[in-house]
This record gives sequence, C-alpha cells and structure tokens, in this order.
Amino acid sequence: MRIITTIAKVDESKCKGCYTCQRVCPVLAISVDENLIAKVDESICVGCGNCYDRCPNYAIKLIPIKEPKTIRVDWTKVNYAQVRDVCRNANLNPKEIICYCTGTRAREVVTSILLGASTPEELSRRTGVRTGCTVECIQPILRLLSAAGVKLDKSPGYQWYGLTPTVLDLPDAVAHNPEYKKFYFEEDRKLLDRVAKAKGSKLECLKRNNAPPFDKGTLKAS
Repeated sequence: MRIITTIAKVDESKCKGCYTCQRVCPVLAISVDENLIAKVDESICVGCGNCYDRCPNYAIKLIPIKEPKTIRVDWTKVNYAQVRDVCRNANLNPKEIICYCTGTRAREVVTSILLGASTPEELSRRTGVRTGCTVECIQPILRLLSAAGVKLDKSPGYQWYGLTPTVLDLPDAVAHNPEYKKFYFEEDRKLLDRVAKAKGSKLECLKRNNAPPFDKGTLKAS
C-alpha cells in the first residue's frame, strides 16, 4: 500500500533530456519525448521521488496534490489457496512483508499477479511495492513472479531483472558439507522454511477455501 501525497513536476527550461528520470521511475510514469523533454503521466505517478532525487539538472520537483490517493490491492478478492501456493513456491509466507518502505506483503503482490500484473512496474502501480528505496524488495518480487511462471524481458530501466542466488539455491553437496558447517547453511534453510510455512491467523484461515493448487499454466484468479 502507498498513500500518494505528491506528484513529480518537470521544469522544462532545465530538462536536458538525459533519460535518467525515465530509467529510475519504478512505475514508468515519466518518459522523455522526441523533443528531449521529460513528461510525467500524472495518472500513474506515485510521487516516490526517485526522479527528483536523481535528476542531475534539478529539473524535477515534487508538488503536493489536493486529495491524497491510496494504491492498494485487496488480497481477499482472489482465491487464498492460490496465493498461498505461489508464495510457497517462492519460499515466502503470504503475510511476510517484502517491502518495508511501504509495508507491502507477499500476498498483495501475488494477488496482483493473479489479477494480471506481469512486471515489477505493474506490481508497483497496483500495490505500491518498490516505490520507496526501490532496491531491497526487487528480489522477492522477482521470486514471486518466477514462482507464478512469469518470465521477464530486459528491464526498461537501470534495475537488473535477475534472481540473486540465496542459501536455498545452494547445492546439497555444499549445504550439507561438514567443512562448511560454520556458515550455518542447514540451520538457515530450516529457519526460512519454518517462516514460509508458518500458519496465519484464525481469521485468515476462515477466508480460505478449497480451491485446487495453483497452476503456473493458468495465471488467473478463480
């Protein structure tokens, strides 16, 4: 979830058309036109300030909006069993916060994927995830997209769309090697598995239904 209170505004007299803003926008709300002037799509700008922080020519300001807007997704609108299965495939718990800047949880991101979002930018527009620092949450986002069977093309900006290996990806020959016991690979794996499989609250259990397991070949909500 993100509460939007500002939007980006370009001072065209200072803009040099360097494309920096376009490459760092997490929702693709700003682009450079044929005249090498950056333009903001105010309908999708979330006021995150990435363009403002990185513009080398100080051509962008954040302007307060009259009526704050909230972007969020209602995870109860889709089948929770499918949400749980995708999270399990990514070794994440549905309730796990994957974006600390906005407090967005894995279940919200998966809900958006089930409803049709297929890129980090679309997920950012729908849930607010990755609209703070834009750095720490990209890996769990990519893991959830991959777990749902979504294949990404090259990133439209500076951010790399490649999964970073974790302790869960280590070959068993390495993880179980007595020589590496001091690194606690096995203990870390068990802990991450416990977190991913931890049960939710009684209220959440009541919201779940008996849907079939999630099928990567059928990316949709029931």
